[in-house]
Amino acid sequence: MKKLCELEVNETFDMFVLLRTAEVRVAKNGKKFIAFTFQDKSGTIDGKFWDASPDEIDRFQAGKVVYLTGKRELYQNMPQIKITHLRLATNTEPYQPELYMVRAPLSTEEMEAEFNQRLFDITNSTWQRIVRYILREHREAFFQFPAAKRHHHAYAGGLAFHTLSMMRLGESICKEYPELNKGLLYAGIVLHDLGKVFELTGPVSTEYTLAGNLLGHIVMVDEEITKACQQLGLDDRLEDVLVLKHMVLAHHGLLEYGSPVRPKIMEAEVLHHIDHLDASMQMMQQAFKQVKPGEYTERIFGLDNRNFYLPNS
Repeated sequence: MKKLCELEVNETFDMFVLLRTAEVRVAKNGKKFIAFTFQDKSGTIDGKFWDASPDEIDRFQAGKVVYLTGKRELYQNMPQIKITHLRLATNTEPYQPELYMVRAPLSTEEMEAEFNQRLFDITNSTWQRIVRYILREHREAFFQFPAAKRHHHAYAGGLAFHTLSMMRLGESICKEYPELNKGLLYAGIVLHDLGKVFELTGPVSTEYTLAGNLLGHIVMVDEEITKACQQLGLDDRLEDVLVLKHMVLAHHGLLEYGSPVRPKIMEAEVLHHIDHLDASMQMMQQAFKQVKPGEYTERIFGLDNRNFYLPNS
């Protein structure tokens, strides 16, 4: 049986899917509708449930598994589902959300083993102690959470896999530019997005928390470094701590992208570019899975709403 993202345009289907998101909106005619994002292990596609009643709004909430009948269509060159019928899965059917979740290509055990090995390259004792302390405090969430709600690495284990991919890139870059401090780069990579465990709700029906909306993951990691210093008896005004904080605070690169400061050391500049590269590649890879050679992808919001061409050779 085909999965959600394997359907051809205008192909009809019926299958069990997860409601990844279910946002209630108001149409131009004043009636409420639900903007769904449907998900299975192949990925996600959006669909709109028009003229939703209060009972249907209560019933079809994010995190529920439903039996969906519909047709895959294109709207403004973007795939969408035209919903014919929708009902909740029963307890005698495959109703568990984890059956439909996309997961990182490596298991938690595989990622953790590689992390533990790479952490030995952080030879500075201050960075080593802070990184290991924070990872220990948030280990379970770090290896389970996505890296984003919707865009790059937005799947279970995506946060850890994104971080690990960046460490691999960082290793290659340090070989090319040996003047870089590999330990500082690694420490910054590990911590740069760890605030996502506070910013997001988790891998199922991911939403932003109140703290995530009001503070953001950059600020929250900075706070975690300060807390770690307090617990470890370290002075958070030492240069080693300040440059580590700078790695986190500057990793978005530009003030308009949410960083309170732009990179002012080499390792922070490299971290920013590695982060952008890995996120961009993952978004393109996901989009290319849904097209054939000679076709364009759908527009990718996280890449300035551009679409990309898959060459025939």
